[in-house]
Amino acid sequence: MLRCRIPATPDVAGVAPAENLLSLGFVYHKKGKNQILFRDIVRPSAVKSGICARLKLGGNNYPVKSKVKRTSKSVSYGGCIPSVLRALETFPDLDEALKPWEDSLSSKERTIILKEQTDWRRAVEIFNWFKRKGCYELNVIHYNVMLRILGEAKKWDLVGSFWNDMQSNRIMPTNSTYGTLINAYCKGGLNKAALAWLSDLYKQGMEPDEVTMGVILQTYKKAGKFQKVEQFFQKWSSDVYADCETQKGYSLYTYNTLIDTYGKAGQLEKASRTFTQMLGEGIVPDTVTFNTMIHVYGNNGRLEEISSLMTMMDEHQCVADTRTYNILISVYLKMNDIDTAASYFSKLKVAGLEPDIVSYRILLYAYSVRNMVGEAEALIMEMEELSLEIDEYTQSALTRMYTNLGLIDKSWSWFEKFSDKMSSECFSANIDAFGEKGHIHLVEKAFSCCLSKQKLSVLVFNVMIKAYGMQKNCNKAVELFDGMIGYDVVPDQCTYSSIIQLLSAAELPHKAVYYVRKMQEAGFITDCIPYSVVMTCFAKLGEFRTAEDLFKEMISFKIQPDIVVYSILINAFAEVGNVHEAMKYIDSMKSAGLTLNSIICNSLIKLYTKVGYLREAQEVYEFMKLSEDSPDVYASNCMIDLYSENVMLREAEEIFDNLKCSGKANEFSYGMMLCLYKRLGRLGEAFCIAKEMQTLQLLTSSLSCNNMIALYATNGRTKEAVETFRCMLASGIPPDDGTFKPLGLVLLRHGVSKEAINQLEYVRGEDAEVGLEEWIKAICSVLRFDLNLRHVGKTSSCYNMEPFILNLYEKEFAFKELGDVKQGLCG
Repeated sequence: MLRCRIPATPDVAGVAPAENLLSLGFVYHKKGKNQILFRDIVRPSAVKSGICARLKLGGNNYPVKSKVKRTSKSVSYGGCIPSVLRALETFPDLDEALKPWEDSLSSKERTIILKEQTDWRRAVEIFNWFKRKGCYELNVIHYNVMLRILGEAKKWDLVGSFWNDMQSNRIMPTNSTYGTLINAYCKGGLNKAALAWLSDLYKQGMEPDEVTMGVILQTYKKAGKFQKVEQFFQKWSSDVYADCETQKGYSLYTYNTLIDTYGKAGQLEKASRTFTQMLGEGIVPDTVTFNTMIHVYGNNGRLEEISSLMTMMDEHQCVADTRTYNILISVYLKMNDIDTAASYFSKLKVAGLEPDIVSYRILLYAYSVRNMVGEAEALIMEMEELSLEIDEYTQSALTRMYTNLGLIDKSWSWFEKFSDKMSSECFSANIDAFGEKGHIHLVEKAFSCCLSKQKLSVLVFNVMIKAYGMQKNCNKAVELFDGMIGYDVVPDQCTYSSIIQLLSAAELPHKAVYYVRKMQEAGFITDCIPYSVVMTCFAKLGEFRTAEDLFKEMISFKIQPDIVVYSILINAFAEVGNVHEAMKYIDSMKSAGLTLNSIICNSLIKLYTKVGYLREAQEVYEFMKLSEDSPDVYASNCMIDLYSENVMLREAEEIFDNLKCSGKANEFSYGMMLCLYKRLGRLGEAFCIAKEMQTLQLLTSSLSCNNMIALYATNGRTKEAVETFRCMLASGIPPDDGTFKPLGLVLLRHGVSKEAINQLEYVRGEDAEVGLEEWIKAICSVLRFDLNLRHVGKTSSCYNMEPFILNLYEKEFAFKELGDVKQGLCG
């Protein structure tokens, strides 16, 4: 088995041979058994600046670049090689080209000739010429060169043929052969085949060298298999160095790969430790290293460490490149610091670097989503001068920017400018931008343009249906959906879900259920959500049996109901006080292994409150108190109502006090306690509650105002009763029968006959506006109160019932559940 041997491949891994390191100012030091490479000169300023400490590198010296300049000279060959290569370029016929050297080429010269070929066809032709001559021995190195050339050209059939040729000629593959194959297949995107070659390598008793190991790490990393990267690296390290007395540091390429892997896996500490280990082993980081570390720290919001890394780059004489600045721009945009991001774009230019397409696109997109139209347009001008294309992603963001700012003409002209080269996805993004702001005429124009360009797709139809849905235009949405087949576009799961949601929201469940069944036929229903949406609508409209039928239909298709589906049915039957049906679904839910949640508990408490089941409600309420979700204000109010009905003052006060302490007590909580105290004759407490409600401004419904007016009227506090009535009108709260009943009692006590009060009610029954005016006149006249009731009535549009009606609808929705408990609490 090959162990402890890492082939020297500096041209691939980027690592200089050890003997050359001495000339670059590096020396070897020994520390224990491990031989580590250190720089013999350390910049004092780096240590003093505290950079190492901020990056958790400790106080150790770290390597910096040598000031010795490396010289690079182009590869040149001696001997006959230049002449051979020229001849091969000049004469297509190999016999003619190679005739002067027909029998004299050495094995090394043949290797160079093959290696220098840029066309895989020519390389195969030359290789076969050598083979055909018979006087040349072709060894594993020649095959390795050919495998590399063919792998780069992705000629996998020929790669297999050459491999089989090696086997038939008994030419044993080496570590380098497997490394070449693994590298070729990885770069060709055939990761499974690459790992199969790796498995074969192990079967031959070999270990991959560091370059091959790095390629495999990259393969796992690109596939997102970060744990596999770590496992493979640890196994490789332990296998390679198992029998070695000394351990050589890994290459820069390996460290860069590991740091990037840990960064992408979100493992900041491991990335930082690997960086520290690299510096400790004397490996000089390059720009790629620093870029990766900046990206890793940036993704974790560690701006202080980024600043330290930038300083360290200067210490290492490592010049930031365009990618460095792009990463910095992205990092600060992620932190929503647009000003700093823009400043790095400017610094990029000041540094003498050219912003690339990525630089422009990330900043332009950031300006677009923030509606920074001036900055965006300035950047667009720069890009146009440099002939840089705006990508579709940014183009649609710019359309949305103009649309959001109400610049409709610019938005449309921007759309038209790019419409000729838009993909279907880009059309859908633009249509969505128009649709979200309600510009349905632009939506339809964009759709027509998309149709003319033959770019229709299911995504385009989905955003069109969404746009019509936002306009509540069900007919158009249904028409579009039904016409999809005519355009050879098949609805997907999102299309069906959208139309079902739209029709259900419009309270058209009978139409919605048609599409649920079509969705079922198409095989797109994988859960109970489509059914639950329509069932909710049926339940809301009181069509409980239809909702039940859908439930049974869903079960017949072996679609398991979830807790939401059960809660729909339980709540529906709770609304009408049907204990038997509600409990049937409770039992079914428990049989399915589902446990009660807060929604179902609320439904049960509502049900038990309606039918007056105190003990059962108490059991559910106690269960809620022991669960993770403590009882909410609705459940608590229901319990207060039940305790009020059963004249259980202490229990009601306990819940009410808990609600007050937690800041959850609402208007209904106070209203029920007011009625309970009034019923028990505890007028002092009742008046205190009334005062608190006024202080906390908890008089927003007719029910609360009526209860307070009744409290004052029945206890002879006429002034407070009339003042509450005045405030009610001033707040735009519409009076109802419950308002005028206690006010009639006030007038009766002040000498107004029952006949006169009945006449006021008759007028109000005939014409609400006139009747309200007559009541106001009567109160002001009989009671001789100047409480600006007339003024309130006129300025607050009390004679105009339209605002009252609108307000009533709003309050009715908010207080529907509460008002259902019992309208006449204080009757």
